[in-house]
Amino acid sequence: MDGGVNFCVLSRYAERMQLLLFECEESPDPYEVIRLDPRVNRTFFFWHIFVENLPEGTFYNWRADGRADLRRTGSRLDVEKALLDPWATTISDRLWDRAAASRPGDNVETAIRGQVLRDDYDWEDDKPLFIPLSQAVIYEMHVGGFTRHPSSGVAHPGTFAGIVEKIPYLKELGITHVELMPVMAFDAQDVPPKTAGLGLENYWGYSTHSFFAPHPGFAVSAGQARDEFRDMIKAFHRAGIGVILDVVFNHTAEGGAGGPVISFKALGNEIFYHLDFEDRSKYRDYTGCGNTMNCNHPLVTRFLIDALLYWVRRMHVDGFRFDLASALARGEDGNPQYHAPVLWAIELSPSLNRAHIIAEAWDAAGLYQVGDFPGYRWSEWNGRYRDVIRGFVRGDPGLVSEVATRLAGSSDMYEGRGRLPMNSINFVTCHDGFTLCDLVSYDHKHNEANGEDNRDGHDHNLSWNCGCEGPTDDAEIQRLRRRQARNFISILMLSQGVPMLLSGDEVFRTKRGNNNTYCQNNELSWFDWGLVDSNRDVLEFVRAVIALRRRHPALMRDRFLTGKPEYGQTLPDITWHGTRLDKPDWDDPTSRVLAFTLAGKIEDEPPLHVMFNMDSVVHDFELPVIAGRGWCLAVDTQPEGGLVVPPEAQHPLSQPERFAVGAHGVVVLESRPA
Repeated sequence: MDGGVNFCVLSRYAERMQLLLFECEESPDPYEVIRLDPRVNRTFFFWHIFVENLPEGTFYNWRADGRADLRRTGSRLDVEKALLDPWATTISDRLWDRAAASRPGDNVETAIRGQVLRDDYDWEDDKPLFIPLSQAVIYEMHVGGFTRHPSSGVAHPGTFAGIVEKIPYLKELGITHVELMPVMAFDAQDVPPKTAGLGLENYWGYSTHSFFAPHPGFAVSAGQARDEFRDMIKAFHRAGIGVILDVVFNHTAEGGAGGPVISFKALGNEIFYHLDFEDRSKYRDYTGCGNTMNCNHPLVTRFLIDALLYWVRRMHVDGFRFDLASALARGEDGNPQYHAPVLWAIELSPSLNRAHIIAEAWDAAGLYQVGDFPGYRWSEWNGRYRDVIRGFVRGDPGLVSEVATRLAGSSDMYEGRGRLPMNSINFVTCHDGFTLCDLVSYDHKHNEANGEDNRDGHDHNLSWNCGCEGPTDDAEIQRLRRRQARNFISILMLSQGVPMLLSGDEVFRTKRGNNNTYCQNNELSWFDWGLVDSNRDVLEFVRAVIALRRRHPALMRDRFLTGKPEYGQTLPDITWHGTRLDKPDWDDPTSRVLAFTLAGKIEDEPPLHVMFNMDSVVHDFELPVIAGRGWCLAVDTQPEGGLVVPPEAQHPLSQPERFAVGAHGVVVLESRPA
């Protein structure tokens, strides 16, 4: 800021541009309006001006004036709207009124504003981590909800600083990465009118308006959001934990034709959004949110790449998960492009080559690309894994062949295209849907609290309430539900690929059957830290199974299994079984059982023998014989609270030829020298 500040914004059709300067974030009017001269302050599409001796902390907006031409060009220029700088790195939404920005008239008193701040942050030698995804255990979490509950006990609930206080908990859990739900500044007022009338807000944050600015609502001091975010990143890195951001590049908070004018609509509506071919006043919507970003327009591609580079270079994040990423695969005509410029630019960027890139490989208009997302380095949320494992654990018959494929890293989807097990992000729950507790407690969604008459949210949940819908005093049902939760966690951690755990599942958190809590910034969504004690049995089981995974490189292979010996081993890398050795029930439409023997990947790593019984009766499984070695019980989901035995406490089985696995149970054996 020495000497002044250079301002620059893009607008193709603007004929006049004004820069509004405000003394503070609550100033109703600018203290100065600078009118830019197009002969001096415009170069091609870009308007720019250097302001000398500008005080640090000044707030600002733009006004763009010119001829709107909705039907022919799609231009929505409106000189009455105070516009947010799309490149702002610190913003204030304290005065924001979405309704005022959605109707005709001046909204200067209630617009979102950018702020000019010096950037001299001391990173203290911090750098982005590089933990290979093949070794990762990802934990999806919401920044605000993780510590906002009164039970969190942190000094600043619901903030980046609050999370810092809970890093020891995450470290002890054993996760390697947190995946933060949207932290780029978003519009909390973006909810349907009936929902807003209930006093609810956009809690999840999938309504971005500022792609370079952290959300001020997650900061202790809104003006320090950028540095408070960096403090959190540094703290995570010191603990050896990477940070992945959930980014929403598919649409913006401006919505459709009736939505607010924040920035893009006025500055470059015809550039930033997909518009109807014949009537450019209408938006083509592939996201279900009113608009779709025109990601493969050259200027938009550059804007999005610059945003990613900013978060890696200036904010030190370790990767990104792209919401509705298939929308980014659509060309300017709306049709899917396998060689979509923005996706390949992300994949091939030298500056992003160590950043993890994860796609939610579908959009809201029917484009489903799981297993076929453009590129090679992209990992994908494996929705097929989720659905198959849910069906198997609830007891659906005839799935064992596909279950084996999913457990082995979904080679049918990835290997033929030269991809790897780490391309599959395995999960059974995520923010969008039931929690693990609710997955085993409800057959149907219960979203009445959202104000949409239970029409919102998924109906295809593949859940099982274990005999009673919702809360119950039936002790047997309660035991079965907790056992089913242990089964899900065990299968997830025993699968090739990258496991992702939903925050709160490790303490059996419930949302009372609501599978779409996007608008519930309250105790329905928040992490209740009292559950750490009341459901400690679940927490300890999850910790122990994560630890088992992380001590077995054979569960974290970076290449697909072959069924043949490798790395100097005498055993095949994997052998499949049913209740009888070497006889898996691939073609039995009634089967609910599966077993496999997994050889060690490195020297001295003990083989594992894993048995799944999702039937309602006990099954006896034959055990393989390995010369000079015996089997020891490592995991059993059947006992109260589950059983995970560390290596130093294991003992050889008294009957090494067979093992009885109870109904709805998972058992893991580790091989030890006899």
